[in-house]
Amino acid sequence: MKLLEVKNLKKYFNTSSGMLHAVDNVSFTIDEGKTLGVVGESGCGKSTLGRVILHLLDNTDGNIFYKGEDITNVGKKRLKELQRDMQIIFQDPFSSLNPRMTVSQTIAEPLIIRKELNRKEIDNKVKEMMDVVGLSKRFENSYPHELDGGRRQRIGIARSLVLNPKFIVCDEPVSALDVSIQAQIINLLLDLQKNMKLTYVFITHDLSVVKYVSHNICVMYLGQVVEQSPAKELFNAPMHPYTKALLSAIPIADIKYKKNRILLKGELSSPINPKPGCRFAKRCNYAVDECHCKEPKLQEIEPNHFVACNFVKEINK
Repeated sequence: MKLLEVKNLKKYFNTSSGMLHAVDNVSFTIDEGKTLGVVGESGCGKSTLGRVILHLLDNTDGNIFYKGEDITNVGKKRLKELQRDMQIIFQDPFSSLNPRMTVSQTIAEPLIIRKELNRKEIDNKVKEMMDVVGLSKRFENSYPHELDGGRRQRIGIARSLVLNPKFIVCDEPVSALDVSIQAQIINLLLDLQKNMKLTYVFITHDLSVVKYVSHNICVMYLGQVVEQSPAKELFNAPMHPYTKALLSAIPIADIKYKKNRILLKGELSSPINPKPGCRFAKRCNYAVDECHCKEPKLQEIEPNHFVACNFVKEINK
């Protein structure tokens, strides 16, 4: 069953230098209980995309459908109802938590705001959520600065789950954590997805992580989706030159294995008032004159495998 559908979504910011195209004509669908990984370099629009979907930022154009309902421009009352179903886990577990609130107060805050449960029911729900995410009861009166990064992120996860949502945007939820802690949080998210039938948009720049957690993957470059496919297929047979370069940069834990790295040269195109043509052309090893004037469209090259490249068939012969 299709849970979320995004059609031609755009988010532009007006700057002193012109119009910044942070998210530009992005489309995708996510089935219930699945994970869509969104990857790309810093500044490609991943986090902005997640915030626009959740209405933390207003969209410039395009549509967002949730369970078939167009929620692009809903009123405050309906938005409050939707926020029960749609939550976010932020990247930095320290800055996203109120330093003056204890663990139990932080997790209870969404329930207190909604005024639907009494004090005893709220306390029971907080204890339940702490147990679900693996936080010991002894931390309920602790403050964020007294805990390590992994426990702080578990607080953020518990807070996002306390209203029993169906859809969660995971905005680089492990990038600020140590590697050993990353594995614990990722496995926790996978267990929660299985047990609670959650649907994720998993935003990250770490391709090793996204391969492990995602069913489908979108690769973004300067606000646009350049490749989209099932995760396994993307890693086995990438088609876009940018995706190939990203995959070639994944470190291999074998000192005897010599990997063929694809080095990207040239300068980044500006996302402010972008010129016509492919935005990756200045860094692409296959670019020709046509690439600098003709913008590629996201097209289905193989079943469920979409690529935005004018010469994708020639490159992948």
